[in-house]
Amino acid sequence: MKILVFSDSHGNVEHMVTALERERPERIFHLGDGWRDAEHLRDMFPDIPLEQVPGNCDLRPEEPPMKLLELEGKRILLCHGHTCRVKEGLMDVGYAAREHKADLLCFGHTHVPTQEWVGESLLLNPGSIGYWGRPTYAVVRIERGRLTADLRRLI
Repeated sequence: MKILVFSDSHGNVEHMVTALERERPERIFHLGDGWRDAEHLRDMFPDIPLEQVPGNCDLRPEEPPMKLLELEGKRILLCHGHTCRVKEGLMDVGYAAREHKADLLCFGHTHVPTQEWVGESLLLNPGSIGYWGRPTYAVVRIERGRLTADLRRLI
């Protein structure tokens, strides 16, 4: 399974479409600060399942700030990161990953691409796909029970 992970699109749907056409994923995660952007993407690519969580700029208090998924035997936790104070460090997201027994925790908010193992969990921030200077995203693969992730630049 190939998953395309975006965060912080901030109105830049064009960058996400370019990455989708390049990567041809089986699933999409959007980690917030671009709720409507993710909805546009869902409308444009209805055959690709899309999961999303709200960011601090999305004004979606009715939506849960975290979402736990299980895909191909892997537990994946999605959040934007602001509720885990990721701008102060990775300690709280590390605790959240451990608490939910997540194999992978995807977060955004800082606009800084990050990939770090904490215990048994991979903490992954795809950076900002909406950034005009150096847009970034992540590709996650789950194959034969193994989870891997790559950070990529759009341009």
